[in-house]
Amino acid sequence: MAEARSGCPINAAVEAFGDSWSLLVLRDVMFGNRRYFRELLTTSEEGIASNILADRLKRLVGSGLLTREDAGPGRRAAYSLTESSIQLVPIFAQLGDWGLRHRPTTKQLRVRAELLAAGGPELWAEFMADLRAIHLGEPAPERNGPNVMERLAEAYAAAL
Repeated sequence: MAEARSGCPINAAVEAFGDSWSLLVLRDVMFGNRRYFRELLTTSEEGIASNILADRLKRLVGSGLLTREDAGPGRRAAYSLTESSIQLVPIFAQLGDWGLRHRPTTKQLRVRAELLAAGGPELWAEFMADLRAIHLGEPAPERNGPNVMERLAEAYAAAL
C-alpha cells in the first residue's frame, strides 16, 4: 500500500478508491457479483478498456479492497471484496441517492439506487451481511424471502 499524500482521512479514502474507474469496478463486484476479469470487462455499462481494468484491479488488490484468488493453470482468477470494501456499502448507497437527486439517470439503472435509498441503513446492513457470506465465506443470514442481491436483481429486471 502506497503512502498517502497527507494524513487527512478523506484524502486517504480518495487515494484508495476515489477515481471513477475504481468506484465502478467495486460497484460491479459489489452489486453485480462480477468476479472475473472478462466478466468485468464485457459487462461494464461504461465500457472500461482492458488496460484500465487491469490497472484498477491491481490497485484495488494492492490497497486491500479486493483479493485475487490464485488460479491454477488454465483457470480464471476470481476477485472478492474484503471487509474494507464491504463497509463501503453505505457510501455507495449515498452516492447513488445523490445521483438520483442531482443527475440525469435512466429508469433501468436507477432502480437499485432507489431500493437502497428506500431501505436505508437496515437494508445496507443486510446487504453487507450477504456480501460477507459471498465474499468472505461467513454464514449466510437466515431470512424468509430473497436476499438483498436477489431483490436488487429483481428490481433491475423489472425495469427492463
